Amino acid sequence: MSGTTTAGTQRSAGAPGHRPGARAVRPAKAVRRAGIAGPLRTVRAAPGNRWAVLVVLCVSLLLVALDATILHIAVPAVSEDLRPGAMELLWIVDAYPLVCASLLILFGTLGDRVGRRRVLLLGYGLFGGASALAAFADGPHVLIAARALLGVGGAMIMPATLSILRQVFPDRRERAVAIGIWTAVAAIGAATGPVLGGFLIQHYWWGSVFLINIPLMALILPVGRWLLPESRGSGQGPWDVLGALMAAAGVLGVVLGVKRAGGEGVADAKTLLPLLVGAALLVLFVRRQRTRAQPLIDVTMFARPAFSTSVGCIVLAMLALVGLELIAVQYLQLVLGLGPLETGLRLLPLTFAAMAAAATGSYTLQRLGPRAMVSCGFALTAAAVLVLTLMGQHDRPALLTAGFVLLGFGLQTTLFGAYESMLSEAPAEHAGGAAAIG
Repeated sequence: MSGTTTAGTQRSAGAPGHRPGARAVRPAKAVRRAGIAGPLRTVRAAPGNRWAVLVVLCVSLLLVALDATILHIAVPAVSEDLRPGAMELLWIVDAYPLVCASLLILFGTLGDRVGRRRVLLLGYGLFGGASALAAFADGPHVLIAARALLGVGGAMIMPATLSILRQVFPDRRERAVAIGIWTAVAAIGAATGPVLGGFLIQHYWWGSVFLINIPLMALILPVGRWLLPESRGSGQGPWDVLGALMAAAGVLGVVLGVKRAGGEGVADAKTLLPLLVGAALLVLFVRRQRTRAQPLIDVTMFARPAFSTSVGCIVLAMLALVGLELIAVQYLQLVLGLGPLETGLRLLPLTFAAMAAAATGSYTLQRLGPRAMVSCGFALTAAAVLVLTLMGQHDRPALLTAGFVLLGFGLQTTLFGAYESMLSEAPAEHAGGAAAIG
C-alpha cells in the first residue's frame, strides 16, 4: 500500500521515458472505476500522510463525541441559570443526539454524491457557529435551537470521517489499525466529556462546555481544507431528496419513541405515535430504495449476515456506552454525593481501558477475528454491568474502577471488531451510506 494515494495518483518506476520520482496520473476511466470524482485533489504519496489525515478525522470525531456527554454534568448549572421547565430541560439534553441520529443517513449519502470532504468542512463551520450560539444562550429555547444545530453539524461530520477513512486506507490491515484508533477516539470522547465538563463547571460557567469547540474548529477547518482528500461514490445518480427526508423523519420518530418509552411507558400515546410513524416511514424508505435504479443506500448490503450483524452490534454498543455513562454520572452525583470534577475523574478508568483496547485491537483482530472479538467484548460488558450493580448506595472505589475498566475494554473491543467488519463488507462507493447506518 505504501507509495499509493487515494486521490487518484500513483508513483510509477521503471516505465519507459519516465523520470524517477515523477507522478503518473490514472486515466479518467480508472479514476471513475475507483469511485473518486473530480475535481480531484492530489494527496501526497508518503505513507505518513494517511496518518496525518487520520489525526484530522479523529479530532473531528472527538468533538462530536464530547458534545454527546459533556452537557450531562452541566445540567444542574443550566437549570439554575436558565430556569427551564421539565420538558425544556429534556429537549436541551436530547436535541443534540436526536437530530444527529436522524440526519446521519441524509448527510452520509449526500457526501457520497457531492463530496465527503465538502460535507465535512460545512459541518465544521456549522458546528463552530452552533457552539457559539449555545455558549451564550440567554434562554432555554435558544439553547435547544443551538443544540439542534450542533446535531446537524455532528451528522455532517461523523459519517464523513468514517467514509474518508475507508477511502484513505484501502488495505484491510492498515484500515484495522485506523478503525481501532477511530473507535477509541469515539469512546474516549464520550467518556472524557464528563471529566472535561466537570473541570469547566468547577472553574467557569456552564457555557464554557460549548465554547471550547470554537478554537478547535477554527484550527481544524483550514487544516482539513488543505489536507483531506475529496472523494465521491462512483456511478451515483441524482440525490433522492424525498428518500433522505423519509429516512431522517423515520429515524427521528423511532429514536424519540424509544426515549419516551423510558418515562411514559410503551403503551402511552406519546410513545406509540412517534414509534409507529417512524417505523412506517422506515419501511416505506426501504421499499423505495429497492425500486430505485440508484438508491441512496444499497439495502442489499443487509442481506450479508456480517454487515447486518455488525450494524446491530454497533448500535447496541453505542447505546450501552452513552446510556450506562449517563446513569453512572447521575449515580455518582446524586447517590454518592460527589462533585462534578470528582465525578469526571471517577470515569477515567473507562477512558484508559478504551485506549488499551484500541492499542491492542489490531493484534486481537488478527488472532480472534471480528466475530469472536465482538462476542468477547459483549461478554466483558455484561460482566461490567454485573460488577457495577454490586455498588449499592455505598462508595466502593475499587469495585467501581473494576467495573469501569471492564466496561471500557469490553465496549471498545466490540466497536473495533464490528466497525472493521462493517466497512470491509460495504462497497467503497457506498462508504458514506454505510458509515451513516453504523
